[in-house]
Amino acid sequence: MNNLPRLRKRSLQSLNDLKPYLDEINNRVETPDYIDKDPVRFMHMFHDKRDAEIAGFLAATMAWGRRDIVVAKVDELLRRMDMNPFSFVMKYTPADYDRFASFKHRTFKPIDVHGILLGLQKIFSLYQDFEAFWEHCYQKGKAQKRPFLAVFHEDFFALCEDFEIRTRKHISNPENGSTCKRLFMFLRWTIRKNSPVDPGIWDFIPASELLVPFDVHVARQARKYGLLSRRTNDWKTVNELTDILKLMNPDDPSRYDYALFGIGALGYELPSRFIVNRV
Repeated sequence: MNNLPRLRKRSLQSLNDLKPYLDEINNRVETPDYIDKDPVRFMHMFHDKRDAEIAGFLAATMAWGRRDIVVAKVDELLRRMDMNPFSFVMKYTPADYDRFASFKHRTFKPIDVHGILLGLQKIFSLYQDFEAFWEHCYQKGKAQKRPFLAVFHEDFFALCEDFEIRTRKHISNPENGSTCKRLFMFLRWTIRKNSPVDPGIWDFIPASELLVPFDVHVARQARKYGLLSRRTNDWKTVNELTDILKLMNPDDPSRYDYALFGIGALGYELPSRFIVNRV
């Protein structure tokens, strides 16, 4: 990687030129039609806030790979929970483990489902509300001057001893350099208001503080169009990208996830004159 040429970045003026094109693609991608083919659909399936939170968190935790496969596997998992996630979580005991004995999604195995359900059960028992736990982590992170997602990772696994070490990898930690893509996708779903896609059921942070969910599609397009100078996909890189996106939309930078994903995965295009790097 050290032998690769340096990535060029857009000037502020050319960023302003690019903005209306990205905004147009955002508007074309972020529509109600997006929901059915995306894991966000599981947050829309439930009227009870607690059900939506749990379904959304599980969907985001499992969201890697092809979207159609993710949707199918999350649907299977929720059916094994009788499509009643909050009630199932609160009543869950190790005796229910057999329900998940044959369940697997990539590296997400029954033992990981078990640990995460027990963690959620403890959170709702202690905080009565999933958002309240996130707010606790957010405030603790500010006090400790640490990324609050690092606190979330730490405190989630501190609540229950019945975790396999392997389960920890399914909830990212920015202090290990992770981009925390799936956690920020979940937060985009829960925080962004007035969206035809994101339910926006939480208020503990403003959308202006969200980082963009950083997947391979977003990474490639961000470099191609001069929104990134770093070649590594890590915590510093997602912060760099979000800082650039804030220049175009300081109140809601993560909305550009729709445009960058749309260009990378859904066939949308920008004029070729905006290409800055060949990647």
